[in-house]
Formats: sequence, structure tokens, C-alpha cells
Amino acid sequence: MLDLFSAFGLAGSAGLNAYIPLLLVALAARFPLNDPLLNLAEPYNIIGSWWAIGIIAVLLVIEMLVDKVPAVDTVNDVIQTFVRPAAGAVLFAANAQIVTDIHPVLALGAGLVVAGSVHAVKGVARPVVTATTAGTGNWLVSLAEDVVAFFTSLLAIFLPVLGVILLGLILFFGVRLYQRRRKRAAYR
Repeated sequence: MLDLFSAFGLAGSAGLNAYIPLLLVALAARFPLNDPLLNLAEPYNIIGSWWAIGIIAVLLVIEMLVDKVPAVDTVNDVIQTFVRPAAGAVLFAANAQIVTDIHPVLALGAGLVVAGSVHAVKGVARPVVTATTAGTGNWLVSLAEDVVAFFTSLLAIFLPVLGVILLGLILFFGVRLYQRRRKRAAYR
């Protein structure tokens, strides 16, 4: 059951930043060398290879830099609309015990929906931040998203139940913020 919570937490954090949970899972699947923290099932164990870790690290640096620049972050979010749900699907299915207990297509679909939902909430909230701060607050919100994705991923790996609770709280408050902003805009 904890593996299921872990899968949901990792997929959810991929909705914020695809590469942070991918990198953390890759490193956990690789280290410590004699007994890795995570044992990923085939074919997902390739995530822990050195070349995959290198590619994910480079993509993470690019994502973190690009997402802090106004206007460029909007283009990045459009591109990430495809990447983040796909990363969430892979992360959900990569959990070894989940793949053997749940059909891989169902696992991939669940990860896709979770990451896609988180990304959708982010996609709705980001223009509100851009409009209210004239783009100057985007880097701060992006940094906060990265921090949340990092800690949610860590929690999902080490304390999965807390990771899912954190993800649920983030979604809840994100939806409430959107609803408040929408009501304010309707009254104007």
C-alpha cells in the first residue's frame, strides 16, 4: 500500500516539475551502490542508468533556468504540458510492486491523470500570478514549485503517506486560490 502512496506522490510532484522526481528516483535506484533504495521493475530500471541520470540532470537545469524567465516560462509550460504528465505516468508505473500488482496500462494512466491534474492547476494559477505581478513574481512562484516538487518527491520516496497528504493540500489550496481569483475577476 505504501508503494501506491509513493507512486501518487511522485506522479503529483512530476506535475510541478517533471525532472526533480525523475532525478530523485533515478538516484534512489542507483545509490547506495550495493543496495539501492529503490528497485525499479523492467523496463523502468533504465531510469537508474548513468546516462539517464545525466540526461535528466541536464534537462532539470534547463527547466529550472527557463522557468524563471518571464514570457519564456509560458512557452516552457506549453512544452511541459506533454512532458510532465508523461513523466508522472512513468514514475507511477516505475514502482516495482505496483507494476506487478496493477496492469501497466492502468498504472501509466493513473500517473498521467495525477501529473496532468497537478500541471493543469499550475497552468491555471500561473497566468493569475503573471497578471497580478506583471510577470515579476513568476520566478518566485517557480522557485516555490521546485521546492514543493523536491520535498514532495522526497516524502514520496521515504514517507509516502505524508507525500500524498502534502500533494492533496497543495491541490486543495491551489484550487481555492483559483476560485477566489475568479470570483474577484467576476465582480470587477
